[in-house]
Amino acid sequence: MEDVKEHQSQSHAEDDENEIVTENTAFVHGEPLQDAVGPPKVDSEMEILHEKVKKQIIKEGHGHKPSKYSTCFLHYRAWAESTNHKFDDTWHEQQPLELVLGKEKKEMTGLAMGVSSMKSGERALLHVGWELGYGKEGSFSFPNVPPMADILYEVELIGFDETKEGKARGDMTVEERIGAADRRKMDGNSLFKEDKLEEAMQQYEMAIAYMGDDFMFQLFGKYRDMALAVKNPCHLNMAACLIKLKRYEEAIGHCSIVLSEDENNVKAMFRRGKARAELGQTDAAREDFLKARKYAPEDKTIARELRMLAEHDKAIYQKQREIYKGIFGPRPEPKPKRSNWVIRLWQWLLSLFYFIFRRERVKAD
Repeated sequence: MEDVKEHQSQSHAEDDENEIVTENTAFVHGEPLQDAVGPPKVDSEMEILHEKVKKQIIKEGHGHKPSKYSTCFLHYRAWAESTNHKFDDTWHEQQPLELVLGKEKKEMTGLAMGVSSMKSGERALLHVGWELGYGKEGSFSFPNVPPMADILYEVELIGFDETKEGKARGDMTVEERIGAADRRKMDGNSLFKEDKLEEAMQQYEMAIAYMGDDFMFQLFGKYRDMALAVKNPCHLNMAACLIKLKRYEEAIGHCSIVLSEDENNVKAMFRRGKARAELGQTDAAREDFLKARKYAPEDKTIARELRMLAEHDKAIYQKQREIYKGIFGPRPEPKPKRSNWVIRLWQWLLSLFYFIFRRERVKAD
């Protein structure tokens, strides 16, 4: 695990074998991450995999499909089809599922059939009948799954390990598991350098899956440090990819995971600040950059980001001044008082006419 001194001596403008640095980006605001409230609407052709399992492809994958007993890593959301109630979401938990084809739980039989038809990187909508899901009784763990509920799965196959390539995670020693994750990380770095961001993220996610919460909870001492030395760079590299893809909310999530383990991690502060700045969260971004500068006071990229935020705030302030000036208009100037000699002349003439009128009337009387 990197210490603070190493962070201070390491420039964000340089690459290394563990972590990838993002390109400079301007204040471009991407679309916010959508929290799925219902199954996605898919127009692609329905593929029948089984009498009770149908598939519609949302995004094409690449390479070949997993064989029986392959260890697959996937993200998914699941809904009870009759009610559209979402009852599970690994994206929300930021923890991929490990599924060994042919050894899955009974309630995941339909899901496994769908996954076995997919390629790495493929995303699909699966329609699974209740017979290959949670059955007649429904689910005790998920109250939103009623009896005899057909299931809809939005699934993305991150990647898989063939049986011949190694053991399932549960059968590995600590060293084997960390080593497998590290190989995935290095593969991801190579793909990133080729600008294959989606493929790189698949490798990082598989590496993170090897370092799952259940595994990390059991580690302490040097083994925990070894695991974090692989896991944290994968989260940071994921954030680098996501920033380039303008998926800023997800990037913030990965940086926050690193900071929960290593609160002084300069790169996590810096990249979270970048993502927050892109979303217009300037106060939060400035806070991250200022914390990063505390541990890396000589870093020029941090200073540049703080200057950009200051210039951005100044531009917003000037724009607001122009808007308010246009609303209320300029302050009215006091009108000069007109000369009163005309009024006095009229008063004198009226007095004269009144005096003559009175005099003539007295004569007449």
